[in-house]
Amino acid sequence: MQVRPATYNDLGGILAIYNDAVLTTTATYDYEPRPIEHRLAWFEEHQRQQLPVFVAVDSVGQIVGWSSLSRYHDRRGYQFTVENSVYVDARHRGQGVGKLLMPPLIESAQARGLHAIIAAIDAENEASIRLHARFEFAEVGHFKQVGFKFNRWLDVVYMQRLL
Repeated sequence: MQVRPATYNDLGGILAIYNDAVLTTTATYDYEPRPIEHRLAWFEEHQRQQLPVFVAVDSVGQIVGWSSLSRYHDRRGYQFTVENSVYVDARHRGQGVGKLLMPPLIESAQARGLHAIIAAIDAENEASIRLHARFEFAEVGHFKQVGFKFNRWLDVVYMQRLL
């Protein structure tokens, strides 16, 4: 397994993993799969802002996971805070892919002089909560019933790592 910066050629794999999460999980509260044009604009915005996107690739070159840092808010006062995303292909969950994708995010944030990484996680996503805790993220908030998906109310846990 190799983790490397994402390229335009990786967008199809990134999109497939994300869209599967849209349809089958509460890792994202999107309801509808996104088109490739949306992911292309997202990637170009990350490049413009110099925010990283990484992919985990298996031995045959298949993308099995991805991670990114995104702006937390547009307001200037939040310029040193980012939000992370980590998504793993359903067939590869529980195999350590997330553990490989986190260190480059943290290192990238430190190299950019950022101060905090925020993670907004569905409260029932115990694997993601454990993953973030393993990398020194602490729970800083629990918002009750702020999301709605699959015909039920969802809680969101906020975790934070200060750099």
